[in-house]
Amino acid sequence: MYQLLLTRYRILQTVQLMQPIGRRVLAETLKMTEREVRKETEILREQVLLESDKSGMLCTEDGLAVIEKLQEMVYEWTGLTQLALTLKKGLGVQSVIVVPGNYDEDETVLTLLGKEAARQFNESISSGQIVAVTGGKTVASLAQFLQLDDTRQNVTFVAARGGIGHEMQMQANTLVAMFAAKMNAQYRTLFLPEHLSEQAYQAMLTEPMVVDMMQYYDQSDCVIHGIGSAEEMAIRRNSSPDDLRILEEKGAVSEAFGYYFNADGEIVHRIRTIGIQLEQVKKCNNLIAVAAGKQKVSAILSYFKVAPKQTVFITDEATAKAIAESLL
Repeated sequence: MYQLLLTRYRILQTVQLMQPIGRRVLAETLKMTEREVRKETEILREQVLLESDKSGMLCTEDGLAVIEKLQEMVYEWTGLTQLALTLKKGLGVQSVIVVPGNYDEDETVLTLLGKEAARQFNESISSGQIVAVTGGKTVASLAQFLQLDDTRQNVTFVAARGGIGHEMQMQANTLVAMFAAKMNAQYRTLFLPEHLSEQAYQAMLTEPMVVDMMQYYDQSDCVIHGIGSAEEMAIRRNSSPDDLRILEEKGAVSEAFGYYFNADGEIVHRIRTIGIQLEQVKKCNNLIAVAAGKQKVSAILSYFKVAPKQTVFITDEATAKAIAESLL
């Protein structure tokens, strides 16, 4: 019954994340045969946990309720709860949430990361708070799960950094507008390049818009951010070959908020950036970090040497296991 329950739970959860979904796509995603999927989905449909229309299968309200009720038990059975506790202790943070699966191999894991990060955010945010948001794919994954709640008034989302790279849909400015629309909240954007020359940086510090944003950063109650590898972020910033060489020579492993850290968590490089600063991040009561992928393990370990203790870290099972092995 244990294995059967896990199979049906995974089917329900995958339908919820990808609905409407056809049987063939569901079988491919779960690496099951179509025959197996047909048999189990018929049973779930008879139990009124799934329903179908021309576009594919969807979860019913009862199906969604079953997923929520079973989640804690499934995470306990599969060892995810213990794995999260191991990382919490090893990384020295407030909390760790581990979702099942491997982000590098399964696209639905990104949706699970977003769902758990949004759940954490929805439970912790209150009226009048200021929320700083960085860019990136993992942070963007929260959008579909943010909830409109009339009891939370005057929430303001602010872009935690200026423009970086070329993917507009992943920029902090785009995400704060999207998040605010989902929650009927206010937002503030920062339409500046993230990386500036010394002359431009000094000039911008006196601009009214920048002064206004710095006040928002000082008063931020929550920061939602990702964790980047040093090389990945340097490339996204169009850093020169000389800059890349310098970062390599200095042993830069991770990047967050314009700071590059080595494997011991020491700052080895800092860029001139108009955006939230590490000092301001450390003063926030509520920090949500979302990162996954085995290629980011070294960066995650590096960043958490200096990460504020009040951070809630959300990652996937494969990444969490790799981190746990490195902590031994």
